[in-house]
Amino acid sequence: MSTIFSFGERIDGHAVPVLNERAVRAAAGIVFFFAMLSFMNAWLTGDFQPTRVFVVAFLVDFALRIFVNPKLAPSMILGQWMVRKQQPEWVGAPQKRFAWAIGLALAVAMLYLVVIKQVIGPVNLIVCAACLVLLFFETAFGICIGCKVYNAFGKEQAQSCPGGVCAFEPPRGAGGTWTHAAVVLAFFALIGAWSSHVVANDPYARPEAAPAAAPAASVPVDPAEVKRCKVPDFAKAMGHEEKWKLHNHCQ
Repeated sequence: MSTIFSFGERIDGHAVPVLNERAVRAAAGIVFFFAMLSFMNAWLTGDFQPTRVFVVAFLVDFALRIFVNPKLAPSMILGQWMVRKQQPEWVGAPQKRFAWAIGLALAVAMLYLVVIKQVIGPVNLIVCAACLVLLFFETAFGICIGCKVYNAFGKEQAQSCPGGVCAFEPPRGAGGTWTHAAVVLAFFALIGAWSSHVVANDPYARPEAAPAAAPAASVPVDPAEVKRCKVPDFAKAMGHEEKWKLHNHCQ
């Protein structure tokens, strides 16, 4: 009989505690959806408030998974409900706990940077991108990057892996042939050419505005504000100058 504080289930035929991979992937998709929403809102509008809300929610959810019970984490509850009619796929819990610990560490870093210090810069982008990549690979492909790190540095190798990747050796050419690669490259070349055409022939493109006339009277400029709104070199190098001004309310 399970207790409140536990991690994984004991299932006959498995040497280690296990989790339902289908629920795990569903939960990753739910978290990825809200992570992408908050990230794109901050990127496009400069409003980091939704991101600060999401970071705390992300931190609490992963803390419940690791320190209490995955079954009591809100994202896992919703994920399990979504796949309740699907046959469970049992995977090893130890490697998942390690992978989720990486997610929790990223959440703590974001809590410090975004919520507490309200830092805006490339470090935020790197941490956010890392979270999104981990979540996307989990939900889209069933690839647990943290589990691969577990295998690389853990004393014991992961067991009961998703899709049987721990024991399965794919045959040569299972990932496709050079013909498949050529098809993909041709597809992206075609879409790239079409994108250039669409942009060049945008019927709603606004003509460049004429230079604004000089103000009749000069307005005193606050030196502190000028210093605060000086675009750093990293933003210029990234072509992120206008976004940096937007995020720092320097428009």
